[in-house]
Amino acid sequence: MTYKDAGVDVERARRVHSEIGVLVKKTFAFRRGRFGEVLGAFGHYANLIDIGGGKALALHSDGVGTKVLIAQLMDKYDTIGIDCVAMNANDLICVGAEPVALVDYLAVEEPREEMISDIMKGLVAGAEEASMAIVGGETAIMPGVIKGAVPGRGFDLSAASVGVVDVDRVVMGAAMEPGDVVLGLESSGVHSNGITLARKALLEQGGLSVHDRLPVSGEKVGEALLRPTRIYVKPVLEVLMVAEVHGLGHVTGGAFSKLNRICMKRVGLLLDQMPEPHPVFLDIQEMGNVDEEEMYRTFNMGVGFVIVASRETAESAIEACRKHGVNANIIGRVVEGRGVKLVTPRGKVIEM
Repeated sequence: MTYKDAGVDVERARRVHSEIGVLVKKTFAFRRGRFGEVLGAFGHYANLIDIGGGKALALHSDGVGTKVLIAQLMDKYDTIGIDCVAMNANDLICVGAEPVALVDYLAVEEPREEMISDIMKGLVAGAEEASMAIVGGETAIMPGVIKGAVPGRGFDLSAASVGVVDVDRVVMGAAMEPGDVVLGLESSGVHSNGITLARKALLEQGGLSVHDRLPVSGEKVGEALLRPTRIYVKPVLEVLMVAEVHGLGHVTGGAFSKLNRICMKRVGLLLDQMPEPHPVFLDIQEMGNVDEEEMYRTFNMGVGFVIVASRETAESAIEACRKHGVNANIIGRVVEGRGVKLVTPRGKVIEM
């Protein structure tokens, strides 16, 4: 089984994204020479606008994808908001910005008070972890549009977010150079990407329900897939203070191929010290008969965020992460030549 078999054609999505980029970049000219001039480049994790005084705002928008279907099947909604905050905040910090505020958009099939209340509790918990303010939002009741995994429980959740950064402290990847090391920060599990393939592998092909236990990890399917995305704001902001950081990447949709976003010069990443994947990924791979390469192109495999730092300051970065309860280890290095090359713990070489 592949991600495409499950219904998500990543290559087609990239072509569409490229076409969108051609159109969107034309709008940058509308603010050229004026307040709010665009400083960054389309296609990074977040983009930047100049607000004067040596400051820039980082802007991003994201949602939690088909993870909402797992929440509906479990009839459990108090953590999905954490994922929404994480998918926004973790991308904002990829340009060196401090996340500041968020506005959510919740579309529901029915206005179920308890469900909506639990979703908001998750958003607040995530905002606390990311030190962000939820300054507004929208709840739309759209029974003709929103249909879920369980009648009446359908919903979709997304948000737009803003961060702030000093212009001279923006991190885009341009400073990366051969000899820098790549640190991998441990994920909490599947996070909020690849859920479509995970659902197909475990629930359809594997024949399990969300309440059944997985053969390798021993967890219940629903609990494993619903575990919230880790929020990396606090450790990464501290790393930016104590280490020389040249690149930051959130491992989300497209998994490690997305790290090509930070390879802005003629440099690439060689990830040849990857950790053993979390047991839940072995469950997905075995029950869905998913090729190892497809796994590393779809899932974070236990590494949810990467930091590219100078070799001299790498240990300081690792200690800062561990101080905040996040395990971090060297998983590779910056090399000459564009692209991302990954070597799995089994020795398989994958070029992204």
